[in-house]
Amino acid sequence: MTESDDETVRQLLAEHGRTYAEEAGITLRDKPSPLYRLLVLALLLSARIDAAIAVAAARELSAAGFRTPERMAKATWQQRVDALGRGHYRRYDERTSTMLGDGATLLLDRYRGDLRRLRDEADGTADLLDRLQQFPGIGPAGASIFAREAQGVWPDLAPYVDERTADGAERCGLPRSADRLAALVPPEDLPRLAAALVRAMLRDGRDSGG
Repeated sequence: MTESDDETVRQLLAEHGRTYAEEAGITLRDKPSPLYRLLVLALLLSARIDAAIAVAAARELSAAGFRTPERMAKATWQQRVDALGRGHYRRYDERTSTMLGDGATLLLDRYRGDLRRLRDEADGTADLLDRLQQFPGIGPAGASIFAREAQGVWPDLAPYVDERTADGAERCGLPRSADRLAALVPPEDLPRLAAALVRAMLRDGRDSGG
């Protein structure tokens, strides 16, 4: 790490180094509920909507008790819509409510409600990303959001740096490669650095969403 890189990283972490999970009130651990809540957050961040609204909606869904796929699947469509509305996630609330219900049912049916089973069955990172995209509303962007943050509790996934993070690194004068970026911080701080690089792009008005 050069002195310039070191200073850039320190500034990024100080100004923007809060993961989206942290902002949504999710204490990420290798446990079914926080991992599921991260998947929900990734879905919400995937829409063309302000990231702050997506985070607020994730908080409202959690506050309503929909912290597990069981609780999400048992909730009525209107209950999910109402929770999304309280987070001002109104533009996509009806469609998103349906996707949340369908996704929860899929997770229960295919992985018995535990995303760790998905991880264990996946044959490498590419397969894991493909499996995540089988959930309604989770496309390449949503799968990348999940992986960026989950690598903090799934070490085998690290170092994971998607194109958006790499673009942010380049714009900040840092290396694009996952290995070189990972070398700039302790392993536990890589999700924070990835989030900071994405937020730096948002700050510059060059991108939208998570």
